[in-house]
Amino acid sequence: MFSPIYALKHMFTFDDFILNEYRIPRTLLGLLVGCSLAISGAIIQGVVRNPLASPDVIGISKGASLAAVILIMVFPSAPLFLLPVGSFIGALCISLILSILISRFNVKGSSLALIGLAIGAICTAIVQFLLIRNPMDANNALLWLTGSLYGHTIENVLAILPWFIIAIPLILILSYQLDILNLGDQLAIALGAKVKGLKMTLLILSVVLAGASISVVGGISFLGLIAPHIARLIVGQRYLHIVLMSGLIGAALILFSDALARGIHPPLDIPVGVIIAIIGVPYFLFLLKKL
Repeated sequence: MFSPIYALKHMFTFDDFILNEYRIPRTLLGLLVGCSLAISGAIIQGVVRNPLASPDVIGISKGASLAAVILIMVFPSAPLFLLPVGSFIGALCISLILSILISRFNVKGSSLALIGLAIGAICTAIVQFLLIRNPMDANNALLWLTGSLYGHTIENVLAILPWFIIAIPLILILSYQLDILNLGDQLAIALGAKVKGLKMTLLILSVVLAGASISVVGGISFLGLIAPHIARLIVGQRYLHIVLMSGLIGAALILFSDALARGIHPPLDIPVGVIIAIIGVPYFLFLLKKL
């Protein structure tokens, strides 16, 4: 373990390989991914006005994972920066399908979660088929699909950073309009909000964050569900506050889970997605029962 003072002394030098090539990139990536997935979940919950909505529960994460796996299998030599693009396209396709279902069939409550789980199951089945067809790539893909910070370098941090820098300021600027959307579409229109355009813009931004994160570290389930609910308990119902607090909680949960994953059975490095899932599944079942 390294103290914060030791890290600050050595982070701008090249005399400590483990710190510069492993610890610092892993921590930075955990901060970015945790913040991105949590904020993505908060925005999706606000747009669809459903407390069960999050990138993983409604299938967006599975769509991003499927697109990334296809890109890895079909174009193994593709540049690293293309993975977030592929994941974004996959996540966007799933989100468009869900948007159509929500608008045409008035999907609400647990029905949205069940539809998302069904879509996610289809995507998972296709991924498993691809892994069977390409056994040589199965080990790396399976580790990636469980959601792990292991082995990532500063290049992975730089792959997600531009998407984070683009999406987060726009979300913060638009987040106050989520308070208007929560009043209902008719009242929001009466107050001058362009509801359809606003929803689509926020949904695309949330998909950008989720897709970019998943493309780098793989699937981390339930983080986008847990963090916004904890944030609401702390800061109330103002969406700007919810978004900011969700990002902080998401980053903290990722770093805590990663430290726990590394300390349970050293030198075995358990994927952080496993720890988050162990925490998230009981909470998801509690929400289902509550609703």
